Amino acid sequence: MNQDVLKSKQNVVSEIEDKFKNSSSTVVAEYRGLSVAEVTELRRALRAEGVEMKVYKNTLASKAADEVGYGDLKNVLTGPNSLAFGSDETAAARVMAKFAKKHKALVLKGGIVEGKVVDEATIKELSALPNREGMLSMLLSVLNAPVSSFARVVKAVADAKPADGADAEQAKPAEEKSADEAAA
Repeated sequence: MNQDVLKSKQNVVSEIEDKFKNSSSTVVAEYRGLSVAEVTELRRALRAEGVEMKVYKNTLASKAADEVGYGDLKNVLTGPNSLAFGSDETAAARVMAKFAKKHKALVLKGGIVEGKVVDEATIKELSALPNREGMLSMLLSVLNAPVSSFARVVKAVADAKPADGADAEQAKPAEEKSADEAAA
């Protein structure tokens, strides 16, 4: 084999290895049957979420997966595949699954999430989750709920208490009023 060809393949393998290592999630999808316009639309949607989609030869992607310890990924690397590398755990799965609902030709096959090889079902479950900002927003609202409830209770108690001394006289029980009047 020509040394230049071998060197370029080794460069591609190391590029894929870097992408596997540096991405939070990777989704493998078969794109057979999608038009060029549809693939461009998918790439645009992925790019908007900070996800990069690349097409590599399966043999080179399998070699890179073996090198980084994701040998189980080789099971889904058959046919024309695209790899979507995301910096967010859910972004790639969410965008790819949404696109696959509209375009039946895109078939999700599996991927890597948080260093583990996952199947198609797990990718679809991840696609139902919101992005990182959405999850943080949900967490903050859950954490804020008890504080808000406590503040409403304190305000209700403060509103129920009389504010000045005249109102305090009216709020005294009858026995205390009669004791005060008898003393005067």
